[in-house]
Amino acid sequence: MSKAQLFTPFSLDSLELSNRIVVAPMCQYSAEAGCMTDWHTLHLGHLALSGAGLLTIEASAVEPEGRITYGDVGIWSDENETAMGQVVESIRRWSDVPLALQLAHAGRKASEEVPWKGRDQIPPEQEGGWQTVAPSSIPFHEGENPPAALDREDLARLRQSFAEAAKRAARLGMECVQVHSAHGYLLHQFLSPLSNQRNDEYGGSLENRMRFPLEVFKAVREAFPADRPVTVRVSGTDWVKGGWDIEQTVAYAQALQAYGCAAIDVSSGGLSPRQQVNAGPSYQVPMARRIKEATSMPVMAVGLITEFEQAEAIVGTGDADVVALARGLLYNPRWPWHAAAHFGATVKAPNQYLRSQPRQHSGLFG
Repeated sequence: MSKAQLFTPFSLDSLELSNRIVVAPMCQYSAEAGCMTDWHTLHLGHLALSGAGLLTIEASAVEPEGRITYGDVGIWSDENETAMGQVVESIRRWSDVPLALQLAHAGRKASEEVPWKGRDQIPPEQEGGWQTVAPSSIPFHEGENPPAALDREDLARLRQSFAEAAKRAARLGMECVQVHSAHGYLLHQFLSPLSNQRNDEYGGSLENRMRFPLEVFKAVREAFPADRPVTVRVSGTDWVKGGWDIEQTVAYAQALQAYGCAAIDVSSGGLSPRQQVNAGPSYQVPMARRIKEATSMPVMAVGLITEFEQAEAIVGTGDADVVALARGLLYNPRWPWHAAAHFGATVKAPNQYLRSQPRQHSGLFG
C-alpha cells in the first residue's frame, strides 16, 4: 500500500476529497454572452475523469462587466445558470468528482481581448468592450480607458451580485464555491494600496482595504448552504515594492478564517504590470507555508507544480494540505493517474477506461 500523502483523503469542512490533488480554475474564454458552450463540456468532462479529488470550474463573472473578456463564463443570469447546468449534468452522468465554482469580478482588468488575440483592453465604445470599474479610477496600464470608481450603491449591488451567484451555484449542486480575490481582479484591487487609493472606510489602512473583500466573503458565506465549504483564492504578494505582501495576506487570511472560510488557495501577482516575479518550481509554496503557520485553515499551494515527487513533498512536509494544478493538467489530463502509478497508489477511473491499466500498475485503479 502506498504511503504517499498525496493520495490520502482530505476534508474541506464536510466535503470529503479522495486525494490532495485539485484541478485549479482555468479560464477558457469560450463562452457566449456568459453562457458555457460545448467546449466547456469537452474541457471539463475531460478533467472530471482525471482522478483529481476536486475540480474547480473557471472564474465565473457575477456581473456582465465583471468578465475579463467577452468570452468569459458568467453566473449572473438564468441563461448562464441553465447553460452551466447542462455542462454540470453531463459531468455528473459520468463522474462523481466534487465540483467547485470560482466566483469572480475582474474590475479594472475587464473588457479585454481574448489571450490568443493579444489581450489588449477593448475601449467601451468598441464592440466587445465596456466601461470597467475599480476601487479607484486608476487604469491597469497607462493609456488605457480608466475604470470608474465604485460608489456605495455600486458596492451594495456587487455584494448582492456575489450572493446571488452563490445561490445559483448552490442550485447547480456545486459542492463548494471559491471567492476570487487574487491576480489583480476586483477584490485584490481593493486589498492592494497600489490600486486602492480611496479616502473612505474602504481605503487607506489595511483594515479598511480588507473591508469590502470581507463583506463579499460574508455575503457569499451566508448565501451558500452552511454545510458546503466556501474557499478563497489570494495573491500572497503583488511582487511590487509598496504593494500587497505576504504579511498583509496573513492578516487577511486570519480575518477570513474568523468569517468561516474553509481553505485558502495561495497564488500571487497579477495586480501591476510592474511586478517582478521570482518564478520557478514551487515558487509560491513559501507563501502557502507562511499562511499555514499563521492559521488553522487548510491551505492549497499552486504554481509551477509539475512533478510527482515535488507535489508529494509539498503535502508530505506540511507546507500545504493540497496542491492545485492548472496548465500541467491541460498538458497531461491524466496527471493524477500517472502520479498514483508512480507512488503505487490507487485512483478512480471510469469503467470505460479500466482496460487501459498497464500490467506493471495492476493495482492502479482502485
